[in-house]
Amino acid sequence: MCPRFIASCRVPLGLVFSAALVTLSLSCNVFAQNISVRKAAQAQNPTLFFAGVAGSAEMSRQVEKDLTNCGWFDLVRDSAADYAVRGQLSAQVLEIELLRGGAAVQKLRVNVAPSAMEAASRQAVDAMLKRLFDVEKLCTSVIAFCARTRPGAKEIFIADYDGSNVRQATRNATLSVEPDWGPGQKRLVYTVYGKASTNVVEYDVSSSRSRRLLSFPGLNAGAAVSPDGRFLAAILSKDGSVDLYLKSLEGAWMRRLTDDIASESSPCWSPTGGRICYVSDISGRPQLYVVNAAGGRPTRLGTMGTEAVSPDWSADNKIIYSAKMGASYALALLDLEGKIPPRAVIQAAGDWESPSWAPDNRHVVATRTFDGRSDIYVIDTWTGKARRILAGKIPFSMPAW
Repeated sequence: MCPRFIASCRVPLGLVFSAALVTLSLSCNVFAQNISVRKAAQAQNPTLFFAGVAGSAEMSRQVEKDLTNCGWFDLVRDSAADYAVRGQLSAQVLEIELLRGGAAVQKLRVNVAPSAMEAASRQAVDAMLKRLFDVEKLCTSVIAFCARTRPGAKEIFIADYDGSNVRQATRNATLSVEPDWGPGQKRLVYTVYGKASTNVVEYDVSSSRSRRLLSFPGLNAGAAVSPDGRFLAAILSKDGSVDLYLKSLEGAWMRRLTDDIASESSPCWSPTGGRICYVSDISGRPQLYVVNAAGGRPTRLGTMGTEAVSPDWSADNKIIYSAKMGASYALALLDLEGKIPPRAVIQAAGDWESPSWAPDNRHVVATRTFDGRSDIYVIDTWTGKARRILAGKIPFSMPAW
């Protein structure tokens, strides 16, 4: 698979299945690895002193872990920090107190079911992030991604926000790629390869049931669900060329948005659902374009590098994408509000691809291919710091937060 410009590397399909692949067993290990990168001019995190959770060393470790991994605090051992957090676990109730200058800012009570300390901790930290930064459900969010399971096969897996609790979603014994979440992370759509065509399939997380959404002859790929969950933007070749279409999720309604000799790929939706950003090589190289969902003339975006691919649109109107700079792909950011100048987020060694925004509109998850490995990292777009969350003996790719 070619994650940089996926539509142009899918045809003919036989080339995908004849590629030489190495058999490796699935083994997901979580690492913490910091990378020195260019730092953006942003406000620093507030410092936080964590006094622990009385009554449970295990709960104390979990809360400290989530306060660190959320990326919104710098934990210090100084009680004079900007904030302090202390807690107590008793009678299966977690009590957490958030303080500033010794005064209580927030008091929380979270019920703790047996063997569910992790869930209680994340619920508590999410409540603090909401109170201080208006960040919604970061620690309780999940990430879908692709992993090679055997020669010629990739399946989609789901992990918690920090790379823990990995579980397998698909078992198609073929190439299952390009996951994208619908609203509420209750279902995802993805592309599955058949012998002569590709199909877009929907997977319901709670029931583990699947259904085909797009199965026209030829290419059906790159589906992205609209913010209201009513429509798909997808790449189809049913009319003889590789173009961008809209399709109602329920029913047969469809609209063609591009009609040219170029190959389109990687659509993503604006926060309101009124526009779609996608990749096209109509200029000779892959670049980013935006078109109204109602139709009209596409507009090319001003991006960095010689190529721009795999965009994702945040809820606060920023686009993160992979930009080819020299021989490698870096992550770059374009703020459509004009509040932040266009800039590279991370240019560490290797190729950084398939970025996807976290619910906080600050962090992204992306694949880094370097030194023969493809691992998944979380990157802070404010500071440029990156932390590896999924690594193993097999390649990981195409994460979707």
